[in-house]
Amino acid sequence: MKKTLDVLVVDDQVGVRYLLEIIALEAGHRVQSAQNGLEAIEKVRLHKPDLVFMDVRMPIMGGLEALTKITKMAPGTAVVIMTAYGAEETAAVALQKGAYLCMSKPFDLGEVKKLLQDFAGRLNCYQQSCAESFA
Repeated sequence: MKKTLDVLVVDDQVGVRYLLEIIALEAGHRVQSAQNGLEAIEKVRLHKPDLVFMDVRMPIMGGLEALTKITKMAPGTAVVIMTAYGAEETAAVALQKGAYLCMSKPFDLGEVKKLLQDFAGRLNCYQQSCAESFA
């Protein structure tokens, strides 16, 4: 059984949001989007998505600040940080703050598809083994 993910895409660039939304939708996942970290926090609070794709540089609230709040509020939500600026430094900080993974922009569409597939598989496997242990 394939796990359908609840995915949140957070980026101030409409084109990036749209592209990630289409990839996730075509893979059979449910998708929401937000334009900045503040919107992302509100959507995570209300919907507790499985996976968040979040840009680092956005107006109002950036991705690293939102990451800190999201990991405290929803520890079961995995956050993939996306950045085009200072990728190595940003990745180190993001991973230290609890990011699941860091992706450099521009990203490879095949890698995004594989990430969604692998994450859904891991989540499905985890949920099945937990269910079996309580049966």
